[in-house]
Amino acid sequence: MGFVSITALGRPNGVLVRSSRRCWTRLVPGRRCARRRPTAALRVRLATAPASGSARAGTAKADSSSGDAPRITPRSQSYAQWYLDVIAAAQLADTSPVKGALVIRPTGWAIWERLRDELDRRIKATGAQNACFPLFIPQSFLSREAEHVDGFAKECALVTHHRLRAVTAADGKSRLEPDPDARLEEALVVRPTSETLIWHMFGRWIQSYRDLPLLVNQWGNAVRWELRTRPFLRTSEFYWQEGHTAHATREEAMDKAREMLEVYRGLLEQWLAIPVVAGFKTASERFAGAEETLTVEAMMQNGWALQCGTSHFLGQNFARAFNVYYQTEEAGTRELVWATSWGASTRLLGALIMVHSDDTGLVLPPRVAPTQVVLVPILPKEEAERQEVRAFCESLLGRLRGHGLRVEMDRRETLRPGAKFFDWERRGVPLRLEVGKRDVANKGVMCARRVDGQKMALPVDGLEARLEDMLEEVQEGMLERAQRFVQQHWHRVEQYAEMRERLRGRKAEEAEDGEVEGNMGGFFLAPWRDSVENEARIKEECKATIRCYPDGWQQEAGGKRCFYSGEMATHMALFARAY
Repeated sequence: MGFVSITALGRPNGVLVRSSRRCWTRLVPGRRCARRRPTAALRVRLATAPASGSARAGTAKADSSSGDAPRITPRSQSYAQWYLDVIAAAQLADTSPVKGALVIRPTGWAIWERLRDELDRRIKATGAQNACFPLFIPQSFLSREAEHVDGFAKECALVTHHRLRAVTAADGKSRLEPDPDARLEEALVVRPTSETLIWHMFGRWIQSYRDLPLLVNQWGNAVRWELRTRPFLRTSEFYWQEGHTAHATREEAMDKAREMLEVYRGLLEQWLAIPVVAGFKTASERFAGAEETLTVEAMMQNGWALQCGTSHFLGQNFARAFNVYYQTEEAGTRELVWATSWGASTRLLGALIMVHSDDTGLVLPPRVAPTQVVLVPILPKEEAERQEVRAFCESLLGRLRGHGLRVEMDRRETLRPGAKFFDWERRGVPLRLEVGKRDVANKGVMCARRVDGQKMALPVDGLEARLEDMLEEVQEGMLERAQRFVQQHWHRVEQYAEMRERLRGRKAEEAEDGEVEGNMGGFFLAPWRDSVENEARIKEECKATIRCYPDGWQQEAGGKRCFYSGEMATHMALFARAY
C-alpha cells in the first residue's frame, strides 16, 4: 500500500509545524450557563475547558437524548466563541486528528450539497462542463508561473515518498518511517489550486480556434497549509469548485470572468439570502498570477467582511507558461489563448452562519435548509389518544413530502416537547409544526417560524400551499433583513481619521489570535489614490483592508481627493476589517 509523506514548503520544521491551541479560536475556561441540573452544568464546564491541541469546533455538545444542552455564548460577549458554539449546537462540524482539517458532519454536508447542486446547475447553464483532475501536481509545474509559485509556496503540502517501512527502535518497539528507497524522483504538491495542471492539459486539447472557448469546472478538495484556522472560513483542507476557461480574445475572457461573478452573486443573494458587494481587488489582494481579480464581499454581524467568491482574469500568463497556442480562423497564425479561473468553497457555510444565526443557534434560509419543516407530535398520556396523534402526523408527513417539501418528524418519545422545540431551533429548521390531541380534533397545527419566533394556528386543509408561501416569505425576509443591516453599517467617509476613530471607538477586546472582536463599524466607502504602501499602512494602523473597488461607485472618484494621502483619487475603495 502506498504512503504519502507530507511536509510544508517554506516551513523550517516540515510536518512538525503546527498551529497553537487556538487553532480554531480562543476558548474561555470555566464558562458555564445558569444551572438548573448539576449534570448540565458539569457538561458546560467540560465543553468550555481548553482542549488538548486546538480549540474544538465541537466543544459545546448538546446531548439531544437527554435534552441537556450548554448555552450558546452571546454574540455581544464573544463573537468568535458564539460562532463555534453555533456550529457545535447545530452539529455542523467537528475537529479531526489532523490539525486544521475539519470533519463536516451530516447536517453540515447536507447544507453544502444543497448549495453545491444549485451552484453546479448554474455553472452548467453558462456552458461549462465538469471534469476531474489529479489531486497531486508535479512540483516543477508550480515553478512555471512565477507569481503563482510565490503566492502559494508557503501554503503547499508536499508528497516525497510512496511507502513506509517498519523499523525496530532500541527499546524493542516498532515504528514507521518513510522508506529511503521510496523517495519520489520528483516531489508532488497536494493540490492548492489546479491552474498549472489544468493548463498543462489545455496545451494538449487546444490546437485551433475550433477548440475555443474551452470551459471546464471541477468539484473537489484542496489543501493550503494554514497555521491559523477557523471552521469553514480557513482550514488546511477545504471543499470547493474551481472553474477554468480558455478563450480566443481578451474581451471574451473578461466577459466570462464577469459572468461567473454574477453567478456567485445570484447564488448568495437568491439562495443564501446574503447581500454582497461586487468589485475588483487591488493589486496586493489579487489572486497569484492574475491580471485582475473580481470578488463578492459580504458583511457579517460583527461588521467584518468575508470574501465569498472570486473570479480571476488571468490574461495570457498561464498560456505563456505552458505554451498554449491556437491557430486563428482568419490569418491562420498561432496566438496565445486568454484565460479565467473562478471558485467558491465551503467558506460559504461560514458566511451563512455569521450573517443569519442568533444567540439561540443556527438560522437557515429555506432554500438551503436540508429540513424545511419539522413535525413535532405532542403525545397525550392515554395510549389510544397517542395512537391517534401519531396516525394524524404520519398522514400529514406523507402529504407534505408528496408536495415536495423537505419534512422530518421528531419521533423521540423520551424528550419533553419543550426540549424538542429547543433542539430544532438550535438546528435552524425554518418552520416547526406542533400537533397535539386538540390540534387533531380541530384538524389543524400550530406553526412556529424560526427566524422570528412567530406562532400561528393553521388548518390542515390547504396546508401545503400555505407552508410554501411561508417559506418564501421567510427567504425574502431574511435577505431584506440582511440588506438593512448592511445599509445601517455602510459609511461614506472623506477623511481617514473618521474611519480610524469609528474602528477604534467601538467596544472591542483583543483576541488571542491578534484579531479584534466586536462590532467593528462595517463597510467604509472612501475616495482613494491607488498605493500599495498606503494600503499596507492603513492595515497596520487599524487592521482594515480594501475589500474591493466596488462596481457602480467608481464614477464618483472623479475630482475627489484621496481620504488618506490628499492626492487626486483614482478609485472609490471599500474598506473593512475582514476574515
